[in-house]
Amino acid sequence: MANTTRRTAQQIHGTNPQFLIEKVIRSRIYDSLYWKEHCFALTAESLVDKAVELDCVGGTYGGSQRPTAFLCLALKLLQLQPEREILEAYLEAKEFKYLRALAAFYVRLTYPSLAIYETLEPLLEDYRKLRYRNTDGSYRLTHIDDFVDELLTQERVCHIILPRLAQRRVLEDGQERLEPRVSKLEEALLAGEVDEDGEAKKGGSDEDSDGAEGSNAARDRWKEKLRRRKAAREAKAAAAAAAAVGERKSPSPVPLPYNGQDGEDEDVGYASQEESDEEMRDGERYVSRSPSRSRSASPASEQRYISRSPSPASDAGDGGYISRSPSRSPDRD
Repeated sequence: MANTTRRTAQQIHGTNPQFLIEKVIRSRIYDSLYWKEHCFALTAESLVDKAVELDCVGGTYGGSQRPTAFLCLALKLLQLQPEREILEAYLEAKEFKYLRALAAFYVRLTYPSLAIYETLEPLLEDYRKLRYRNTDGSYRLTHIDDFVDELLTQERVCHIILPRLAQRRVLEDGQERLEPRVSKLEEALLAGEVDEDGEAKKGGSDEDSDGAEGSNAARDRWKEKLRRRKAAREAKAAAAAAAAVGERKSPSPVPLPYNGQDGEDEDVGYASQEESDEEMRDGERYVSRSPSRSRSASPASEQRYISRSPSPASDAGDGGYISRSPSRSPDRD
C-alpha cells in the first residue's frame, strides 16, 4: 500500500514515523493529487529527482489547506526511513538547496537532540535563498540558515509540531559534552585578538581595550566559548582513547609475599583449610548438633536390624514367620 510505513522501519520517539505529522494534515496529504501521482512507489533514490524539482518549502495553503509538495515528500521520507548515510548524502548535495532543506526537516523530526545540533548547525553557514509558501498561497523569500534556525528554535515549522528539543546549554553541561558553538561573526571578531587556544595575542593597544566595557565583556564571553570548546574536544578525545585502550587491559593479580625457607611457607595467620590428624580419624563419625546424643555405629548393629515396634523381634535363627495379629494362622500348628 502507498500509505503504509515500510515493514522494516523502526519506531521513532516511541511511535510510527508517519504519526509525527498530525492526522488531519496526513489525511490531506493522502488525498492530494501530488501524493497520488508523484509519490507512488518512490524509493530513497528516486525521491531525489522529485526533491530537485521543488520550487518552494512550506506547509499547507489555500482555503482548503492543501499540502505543498515539500510536505508530501517529507511524509514519504518518514515512510521510507532511509539510512543515515543516505541522509548525509542528501545534506552534502550543496547544489540542490531544496533537497538539503527537505533532509534538514526530516532530521529535525527524527534525530535525537545531540545529533540534531551536530547535523544542522553546519547548515547555518548556507545563506542561499529559498521560497516559502504562506498560508494564503503567496510566496516570500527566506534563506537556508533562517529555515534551519527556525528548526532549532521554533516549536512549529511548516505547520508541523516538532518533537521537543533539549536546550543547547543543557547538552553542553551534560555528560554528552556538546561543543560550544562559535559563529562566524565571533570568529571574525576574535581573529586578531585570540589565537587557536583561546589566549589573547600580544601587541594590542591598551587605549583601544579601555574604550568600551561592553565590548570587553563580549570578548571575554567569546574567549570563554573557545576555551570550553577546546575542553570539550579534549574530553571527547580522552574518553575515546580510554574506551579503546582501557578495555583491553585487565588487572593482573598481585602475588602474595613469600618469606619461607627450604620449601616452607610462612604462616601468615590464615585459618587452615586442611583437616588435622584427629579430624581425619573422626571423619567417619557424625556428631549431631542437636541436644540428643547420637548412637555410635558398631559393626554388630549395622548387620542386625533392630525394630522400634513394641513387639519383640524374632530370633535370628528362626526362619518362620510370626504374625503380630491376635488370631493364629490356620496353616500353622
